[in-house]
Amino acid sequence: QVQLVESGGGLVQPGGSLRLSCAASGSAFSIYTMGWYRQAPGKQRELVAAITSGNSTNYVDSVKGRFTISRDNAKKMVYLQLNSLKPEDTAVYYCNAKLRHVFRTDDYWGQGTQVTVSS
Repeated sequence: QVQLVESGGGLVQPGGSLRLSCAASGSAFSIYTMGWYRQAPGKQRELVAAITSGNSTNYVDSVKGRFTISRDNAKKMVYLQLNSLKPEDTAVYYCNAKLRHVFRTDDYWGQGTQVTVSS
């Protein structure tokens, strides 16, 4: 079992920055693929960025060059640095922990943190 708690959301002007944090509890954090998803009103939840146990990262095209995902296994933390924010980045951001097994996938979610980009 993994419990996830996000923090760091808020209201920011276009062009501004935020740093989201996700604190994990439970065992074996380092072997999970960690991801940040977002869901805007009326839209489906989408994967924004992910980082594997080997620190490989991937990003949705719309945030490449602006967002950076990182993890600290010793602290059981994952971060998302959001730079050059745009109004279309407004959404609830969710932390996710995923571990694929042969016959199942363990999938855990945080409660979400609101990011609002507006002048």
